[in-house]
Amino acid sequence: MSDVELTEQELQQASDWINRLESSVASVLIGQQKVVKQVITALIAGGHVLLEGVPGLGKTLLVKALAQSISAHYQRIQFTPDLMPADVTGHSLLDMQTGQFKIRKGPAFTNLLLADEINRAPAKTQAALLEVMQEQQITIDGEAYPLSSPFMVLATQNPIDNEGTYPLPEAELDRFMMKVNIDYPQLEDEVLLTMMNTGLIENQSFSKKIEPVITAEQIEMLKLWASKVIIDQKIIEYAVNIVRTTREWHGISHGAGIRASIALVQAAKVHALSKGQNFVTPDDIKQSVADVLHHRIILSAEREIEGVTPVQVLTELVNKIDVPRQ
Repeated sequence: MSDVELTEQELQQASDWINRLESSVASVLIGQQKVVKQVITALIAGGHVLLEGVPGLGKTLLVKALAQSISAHYQRIQFTPDLMPADVTGHSLLDMQTGQFKIRKGPAFTNLLLADEINRAPAKTQAALLEVMQEQQITIDGEAYPLSSPFMVLATQNPIDNEGTYPLPEAELDRFMMKVNIDYPQLEDEVLLTMMNTGLIENQSFSKKIEPVITAEQIEMLKLWASKVIIDQKIIEYAVNIVRTTREWHGISHGAGIRASIALVQAAKVHALSKGQNFVTPDDIKQSVADVLHHRIILSAEREIEGVTPVQVLTELVNKIDVPRQ
């Protein structure tokens, strides 16, 4: 990380680009502003997102709108029980005319990859995708092919239909920077969506291709600027303390690992940057806790019987931890 601090002009530019990107995606994903903000935060932080929500809430539209807004490529893979690792990464193919093997690249060679219903594929195929997420390269016949940047996986799983699924183990869930729950929109937003889709209201951004508002190169610049956001060691210790406390909290049977601490700090830096802020505050850490940690913890049986959610338990935990004084 560079020791050179961000200038006021860079901070203003970063805030403007992020706001522009959020507005562009939110213009078609009606009523899901929070989801849009979470996904864009993960993109700039260099993480991947697990999306959970019932069918029809716009998960594919979200990825498509985000890709068009940054002029990037996207691919969608429908995960099924018979999907093979090579269907994700690609494979070598014998060219009968030349007698040479050619590489046939799979859909993972893209910028934004939507892995739809990832828990419907067997563990071997899930593992192939998770390797791509971790290494940001694909190995075919012993040769490594680096992926273009930015690269982000948005994997979805259906929370209400568990028939024929292979639940993601905790170790695999840990590879996702955030788990984002997409819920039903508010009444007025659902009415608006219905009117748009039935032709009662014309919405240019909804019916036509979205024009890019920033470039993929500018996303890389935002990543660089986010890495330069100042964070005091006390704030880092505060973030790590939150994560470590999940491992011994009375309502949690399995706490978060080291990746959670790293992701928490990275997300907080992006939050600060989006506000045109050159430093991370404890509030930036707090704002990221639920998004980064709630899929990394397992509640005790007693808390689950009480009907308590992971987010509620994390809120209790954070409220008990001393906040560093600036």
